[in-house]
Amino acid sequence: MKRIAAIVLIALVVVSTIFAAGSKESVNTLTVGATPEPHAVFLNLVVEDLAAEGITLKIVEFTDYVTPNKALEDGQIDANFFQHIPYLESFNKEQGYHLVNAGGIHIEPIALYSRKVKSLGGLGQGATIAIPNDPTNGGRALLLLESAGLITLKADAGITATPFDITANPKGIKFHEIEAASLPRVLSDVDAAVINGNYAIPAGLKANQDGLAVEGADSPYVNVVAVKEGSQDDPAIKALVKALQSKKIKDFVAKSYPNGEVVVVF
Repeated sequence: MKRIAAIVLIALVVVSTIFAAGSKESVNTLTVGATPEPHAVFLNLVVEDLAAEGITLKIVEFTDYVTPNKALEDGQIDANFFQHIPYLESFNKEQGYHLVNAGGIHIEPIALYSRKVKSLGGLGQGATIAIPNDPTNGGRALLLLESAGLITLKADAGITATPFDITANPKGIKFHEIEAASLPRVLSDVDAAVINGNYAIPAGLKANQDGLAVEGADSPYVNVVAVKEGSQDDPAIKALVKALQSKKIKDFVAKSYPNGEVVVVF
């Protein structure tokens, strides 16, 4: 009798151990860093979709462009969602990081905004324009201003153009290079500012409605889910990208950003 009881007890222990192991494997936590809008908004929309696949999505919000890449490189988070491809490539080159694109989601057209004038023609001689101070977004801003006819850049300036690459500046525009996140706050202090979409949107700025000049829909600045090299084929990462490239997100964008603040690429 004692032998039978011992066998039953061992069997129960084995079954409990297997069940516990199975439960642990079914809970796959994915920690993703993101700037608030629209990135964290999109992620919150797919929390339940990923939960249905056994993936617990944990969202960590950042308000700058440097910390989320450092956190990803250091392994503090599994992925981040805030940056476009040129910025990712530039950051890898400058910092020696190993981050890769796991999937493109959308474009946030960068635009020139102003609290003081209502058109490009309203910008007078010696006007001050604030632009992002990081290389890729600063260059992106200058390319926008060139396409608007305000300046001319060296032919080979490319996406990392700086004010030193300006060859013609008929209005004598003065440039203030400021951290991208701070641009909405200084908009009233300058004549105009080129602001990234993820900072313009929370400030209530609408590209196609408020922008004096707006980046075209053929922009190469696609916002992506970034991961550490080698993780792009992880099933949980693939599930995340699939959820973000869904009809739910597309419909949300159409309803929430009707003025072109966000444009999906899938």
